[in-house]
Amino acid sequence: MAEIKNYTLNFGPQHPAAHGVLRLVLELDGEVIQRADPHIGLLHRATEKLAETRTWIQNVPYMDRLDYVSMMVNEHAYVMAIEKLLDVEVPIRAQYIRVMFDELTRLLNHLLWVGCHGLDVGAMAIFLYAFRDREDIFDMYEAVSGARMHAAYYRPGGVYRDLPEQMPQYAKSVIRSEGSVKRLNENRNGSLLDFIENFSNRFPANVDEYNNLLTDNRIWKQRLVGIGVVTPERALQMGFTGPMLRGSGIEWDLRKKQPYEVYDKLDFDIPVGVNGDSYDRYLVRMEEMCQSNRIIAQCVKWLRANPGPVMSDNHKVAPPSRVDMKTNMEELIHHFKLFTEGIHVPAGEAYAAVEHPKGEFGIYLMSDGANKPYRLKIRAPGFAHLAAMDEMSRGHMIADAVTIIGTQDIVFGEIDR
Repeated sequence: MAEIKNYTLNFGPQHPAAHGVLRLVLELDGEVIQRADPHIGLLHRATEKLAETRTWIQNVPYMDRLDYVSMMVNEHAYVMAIEKLLDVEVPIRAQYIRVMFDELTRLLNHLLWVGCHGLDVGAMAIFLYAFRDREDIFDMYEAVSGARMHAAYYRPGGVYRDLPEQMPQYAKSVIRSEGSVKRLNENRNGSLLDFIENFSNRFPANVDEYNNLLTDNRIWKQRLVGIGVVTPERALQMGFTGPMLRGSGIEWDLRKKQPYEVYDKLDFDIPVGVNGDSYDRYLVRMEEMCQSNRIIAQCVKWLRANPGPVMSDNHKVAPPSRVDMKTNMEELIHHFKLFTEGIHVPAGEAYAAVEHPKGEFGIYLMSDGANKPYRLKIRAPGFAHLAAMDEMSRGHMIADAVTIIGTQDIVFGEIDR
């Protein structure tokens, strides 16, 4: 009788379920994984090194491209680190706008995650449903920044501009009749805040649809329950954060434990899992979407009632208004210096972390007093999670490796940096 030996299989880097350019080298005994070795670096763009050659402001768009599913949250950590070094005050309205867009970005991230996770394990419809809601959030991004994805909207000292009073509308064209345009523009007749409020009112019903599709689905549960179990102790030891840590039963959320901006003024809950398996992590993220929606509704209410500045009035950090710049020599000099040299940040070092949709996203900055960072180090949540791939997948089948990649919610821009 032939002797069966272990063999090695390449999973990726072009595999559709690899969530980017992941190459997994799997050692298999039949179809059972004995060892999983993640090979990374195929998307390395030297972001941390490039940052040393760009001004503080020019680095903001690089942050969008780290985790290209959670754009504005990446920017948030970066500008918070600069603000710590500058010791600059951010207007309260800008803080509420940042928190609102952080939570919209969390929805953006979790919607892509649930759609792709569904595709990975064989559910097709959920992907199409999730992208319906992502379109609306992309429209909000576009309305406020001009870009659908890489917004570069946050700035040291506040945000680029206030929320627009008019939501962009669809126009009649060769491919759109007057009737369909009227239907598309139904909830776009007011301001961006009106559109966001309309979205937050509709969203709970949409989450119910996702739950109907997946939560009690027999095949979904067979593919997720008991897969990739991580105990609370191991989750802490391996540096898990975010839903990966909360799915294992540890109630740790920077928005509650180390509040930043206005999170301490808002009412929301931290969902926590019990079993530490893929299904619990799915449930945690689904409930997180509901909690994010609660935060968005509270921000909309506050922003309606409280107009005000959205940028610091310190012209060593933020440019003066166009009107002032054209009528005052002092302001013109500030404008010229800011747009040619950029900000000069005092010498020192700072670390700022935010509760990113995937976990703790941190930026460690060193300044030598110049107009560029001396050193930038990014603490990406996905990097620590991918390191646990071997331990999470041992003893599971090849098909379960796909589920585990899905439950980790990894994006390679931030892992490879």
